[in-house]
Amino acid sequence: MALPAFAQQGFVKVEGTRFTIDGKPYRYIGTNYWYGGLLATNGEQGKERLKTELNFLKQHGVTNLRVMVGAEGLTDYKYRTPNEKVLEPEAGKFNEDIMTGLDYLLNELAKRNMKAVLHFTNTWEWSGGIAQYLKWNGYGEQPYPKSLGGYYSWDKLRQYISQFYICKPCMDELDTYIKYVLHRTNKLNGKKYTDDPAIMAWEIINEPRPMEKLAVPAFEAWMSHVSALVKSIDKNHLLTTGSEGDIASDFDLSVYQKIHADKNIDYLTIHIWPKNWSWFKDTAINASYKVILDSAGKDIQKHLQVAKQMNKPMVIEEFGLPRDLHVYTPGTSTHNRDHFYNFIFSKVLNNPGIAGCNFWAFAGIARPIPGQTFWKDGDEFMGDPGGEEQGLNSVFDSDESTWKVIEKYTRQLK
Repeated sequence: MALPAFAQQGFVKVEGTRFTIDGKPYRYIGTNYWYGGLLATNGEQGKERLKTELNFLKQHGVTNLRVMVGAEGLTDYKYRTPNEKVLEPEAGKFNEDIMTGLDYLLNELAKRNMKAVLHFTNTWEWSGGIAQYLKWNGYGEQPYPKSLGGYYSWDKLRQYISQFYICKPCMDELDTYIKYVLHRTNKLNGKKYTDDPAIMAWEIINEPRPMEKLAVPAFEAWMSHVSALVKSIDKNHLLTTGSEGDIASDFDLSVYQKIHADKNIDYLTIHIWPKNWSWFKDTAINASYKVILDSAGKDIQKHLQVAKQMNKPMVIEEFGLPRDLHVYTPGTSTHNRDHFYNFIFSKVLNNPGIAGCNFWAFAGIARPIPGQTFWKDGDEFMGDPGGEEQGLNSVFDSDESTWKVIEKYTRQLK
């Protein structure tokens, strides 16, 4: 597909509760494409897949992609990003090949007037995340989910992760990583990352959580520190938190309010996960559907009210629902998901304070392997990270009914 000549759009700005580009309102239906920066590291085949998928998204009006910058740490934990795809294999040492993959993605986005929201690190283990810095600094092995021997529990994980916010060497090492990324110049087009309009925003971390109540003050201080660090280097791009909402602080809304009230945070984020948050059990999506919609509506309204009080935009940057009957196979029914997407998109359309949304997640042309539930080395990346059932929340290019819903709203938001 030949791309036409174009004048690249400018930087996304905030004016009250809305985004603008070049003085014009900017609202969007976007997607999560966490592995987007990794595809070009798979040679010409990966580059062709990336271009095919970006063209598909552009054709359907999806031009805002939420992407992981890079994974941290080497590990034998099989549900994690594979070791050869890790940006930071050791503290302070970086894999140039992974950054050239991100260079390639940003260059292709610029050609299509598409935007990326880039998150630096992660609360969760599937990309290393902040637990990796604890491991590097002598705090022992993280209690991984799905580990054998009964070592894992939610309480053990919370206790472990909460230590990050009082580990100064850990926080210093993450600062080094963030500065490394922000000071980069794209090798393909010569643009400094801080000068690249293909980047809409930076995110401090995917789904920040203090994990324990005692850690809240240190957590809030760390979020403020990182936001100031990013803005001290990059004056052009927006910055946000990556927060799920008040569920991340055991429904203490004041924590959510404080981290988003920071002068360096430009907009608010929320995530909506009916399955993870037990709004339905097992495969009972149909039976619990009213509960799902009622709960989602209340969650959106609660956080939107905070955004309005702060006079900042809000983005619903993650939301997903399994396929009907909880199967993973492309071609099976997505009736409930389509209806749920329609519900979320209508909230965006009818509430100007919601500036955009990113559904989870685009799987493109990849497909689950029959008879295999979880990702393994050598498999194609798709919307579900390695620790999740492959195809669980993925939207494939072949999901025609879902794309009809998506395209209906991308047209209206134009």
